This record gives sequence, structure tokens and C-alpha cells, in this order.
Amino acid sequence: MPIYSAETTQFNTKSTALPRYIYSNMAPAPAYHESLPYIDQEPTAAELAAASALIAAEQSTFEAPAAPAAPEPSFSPAIAAELARVEAKQALPALPTSHYESQTPSPENPLPALQNTAVSSTYLTIRNANLAALNAAGKNAWLLSNYHTEGQLRDLEAELAATKREIDIINASRAAKQNEVKGEMQGLEENWKRGVGKVLETEIAVEELRAQIRDELKKRSAE
Repeated sequence: MPIYSAETTQFNTKSTALPRYIYSNMAPAPAYHESLPYIDQEPTAAELAAASALIAAEQSTFEAPAAPAAPEPSFSPAIAAELARVEAKQALPALPTSHYESQTPSPENPLPALQNTAVSSTYLTIRNANLAALNAAGKNAWLLSNYHTEGQLRDLEAELAATKREIDIINASRAAKQNEVKGEMQGLEENWKRGVGKVLETEIAVEELRAQIRDELKKRSAE
């Protein structure tokens, strides 16, 4: 049923046609399925079996399309080499530490060894400074990060609890509304069943009457 606002319903009742802005606000109601789980009875095993048989029969009338073939994987040489190592169950090679060790310069060409030694010394100095900073402030930074993470977790848990509470309220409201009209729904269902029964009885009586009329006409035509 369309939903009307208080503003859109204010129009001249003497006019035979609704104003144009009324039509523009008459949006169709959303289609949805409203079940009655608090009134309807649970289906029996026989009813579930019958429904499953109907579904299976419907599924047998068509074939699902075959899944497309998976594309061939394409890996880089490094990934391919790593996959081959894993497949061969070989251990990871140890990290080389020779570039951290002091190198003896060659008398003929000492420059490369001195450059490598300077790079290693600089790296180890920076690494030592980073470890010292981590040792001094790392614990507090880790605790602060955990504090913020715990705060986010508390917010998410509170939001989850509020959502569950809203769901419980909605379910309780639906149960109350359905229980309020349970007697009326059952009465309407019984009236519908009796009405259908009376329609069938009427159709049977009509067919019997037609048969009697045909028999009477046959007797009169035979006389």
C-alpha cells in the first residue's frame, strides 16, 4: 500500500483527479515476504520430505552449466623456483652473513673491501641504534597500541551487543503482534477451509443435479 505524508494528502476533495504532486509521491511499497513463525506450525517430517521431493524433481528438469576451465597458472621465475623447492621438500638456505664480517683488503686493489666494510659498519651502527630505541620505547609503544586495539574491540563489542538487542526487540515485537492476531488468523483460516469445503460441496451438488437432469431428459426422449 502506498505511503502518504500529511502534506501530500491535503488536496481539494471536490476535484475528481488527484494533483500531480500526489502521484509523484505515490511510490510503490517494497515487496517482501512476511512469514508467521510465531503462528504457523512447524512442518512435519512427511511435509519436509514432500517439499524436498518437489525440489529434487524441479532440479532434475534442467542441467547446471559446466564450470569454466581454470586458467593455467603463470608464476615468475622466483616463485617457480620457490615452489620447486617446496615440492622437493628442501630446507630454506641459510642467510649469508659474510657481508657482515670484516674483509681483508687485497694489496693490489683494497678499495672494494674497504667500501664493503664501510657499508657493513654503517648498517650495523644503524641497526644497533634501532635496537636500542626499540628496547627503550618499544614496550610502551606496544602497550599503547594494545590499548587502542582494545578500545576498538570494546566499541565493536558494544555495537554488536546493541545490534543483538535491537534484533531481540524486533523479534519480540513481531512475536507480540503475531500472537495478538493469532486467534483471528486461525479463525480466518478455518472460515476459508469451510468456505472451500462448501464450494466443493456445491460443485458436487451441481454435478449431481446435472446428471439427474440428463437422466430425466433421456427418459423423456425415450418415451
